[in-house]
Amino acid sequence: MENPTRRDVVKAAGVAGAAAALTSFQGAPAIVKAAPDQVKYGVIGTGGRGGYLLKHLTKVDNGRCVAVCDVDPKKMDQVAVVIGTNPSKYKDYRELLADKNVDAVIIAVPLFEHYKITKDTLDAGKHVFCEKSLVFKPEESHMLRAQVAQHPKQLFQVGLQRRYSKFYQLAKQMVDKGLLGNVTHVHAQWHRNPGWRMNGFNWRLYKDYSGGLAAELASHQIDIADWIFGSTPEWVIGVGGLDTWHDGRDVYDNIQLIYKYPKNQKLVYSAISTNDHLPYLASSRPEFGECIMGTEGALEMTVGDGEVTMPTAMWFKEPTKVEVKPAGKSEKPAAAGATFALGSGQKGMPIAMATGELDVRKDDSFFSRESKFAKRWLYAKGIMTDDEDRNPVETELESFFNDSRTSGHPKADLEVGLNDSKAVILSNLCMEQDRKVLFSEFDNLGRDVTPQQWQDNVARAEQSYVNSLTAKKKMPA
Repeated sequence: MENPTRRDVVKAAGVAGAAAALTSFQGAPAIVKAAPDQVKYGVIGTGGRGGYLLKHLTKVDNGRCVAVCDVDPKKMDQVAVVIGTNPSKYKDYRELLADKNVDAVIIAVPLFEHYKITKDTLDAGKHVFCEKSLVFKPEESHMLRAQVAQHPKQLFQVGLQRRYSKFYQLAKQMVDKGLLGNVTHVHAQWHRNPGWRMNGFNWRLYKDYSGGLAAELASHQIDIADWIFGSTPEWVIGVGGLDTWHDGRDVYDNIQLIYKYPKNQKLVYSAISTNDHLPYLASSRPEFGECIMGTEGALEMTVGDGEVTMPTAMWFKEPTKVEVKPAGKSEKPAAAGATFALGSGQKGMPIAMATGELDVRKDDSFFSRESKFAKRWLYAKGIMTDDEDRNPVETELESFFNDSRTSGHPKADLEVGLNDSKAVILSNLCMEQDRKVLFSEFDNLGRDVTPQQWQDNVARAEQSYVNSLTAKKKMPA
């Protein structure tokens, strides 16, 4: 980096408040005050995802955890210490639903039990936050829509946190305002190395309980493509394989999918378990991200892990095309051949530059002007990264509690969740049957399954799940 000039240093320093603003922008912890009217909530499922949510719920002040539920008492004890509110502990989720102290319920159980517990939660008169993928089987999608319609006063939200990220919201605004031109493609990936390991029993590795990589990972990024394109796909094609991890799992360890949308837009998706390189954002982040491409520009984005790295994005304008005229020839355009050459590549700009918030205006105060100069200089030098100042998981949970109190409408509502689940189910179908699957096929899927048949199927899966958990406990250390 070249040596800064005195003026650069002055601009970077600004005034004392600019440093404070910079610290806040980069994600310094805020002082949280207890909300006077907290929503009392319970959490059903305190394993990996439930424990993760409870960790972030410690930073959300408009809700109070009053109950937790899990089949594993040790997990409940662990999360009770984390949340620090002395919640009641239940082994049977129906006991938690009967607790009159609980206003809202967060559901973070294995996918195959999402609909059953969601249905019972609605019937118990509680507000519902259910993790993605929302439902496991097509018949559950049809039944859930009818079920939610019977409970219009209860809030229903699905856990698709990218819609609550300020950067992803800004990306959507940029697309809608035409800053990227005609957006034609989204490329997305979630690559890991290694992928999930067995480590005893892991429900995500079995088709009886899980939707595999499509449900656990792709669902997040399918939702982003739907949101960016403003529609849902018409069809999906793809391939999957169980090529690397031969440890007893029966879900694919890699998938590649293409979704075609109504305006001929496409989502190209990949999830693998043998390499975690991310070719976006100058390869500064691993595993997962999206590239949104239009005729006038592109966005490279990632939501980050919410722990060490936060959501970030870079904006790339399309380079100017240079017309090439053959020397000594007529200036009439050639009918064929290369008549244009690429201009120089474009350096990515932080997405914050698109908001205009760093534009210097005549009516800016001295503090505001110097703060903007400082941030622009730090961006240009690569010193300051354009990361969000809060984990979107915390934002989505805070929003859930707010909407529960005010009858607000969630950004990730029932239809968003059902559309996402439909894509997951049809993605797995296209890979299993090795064919192009139309989204219109979904309307007839599961219609012949009676409520009793569905209940019997879930009961069998639950017994199989309990047997697997028991077998794990009997495994030698």
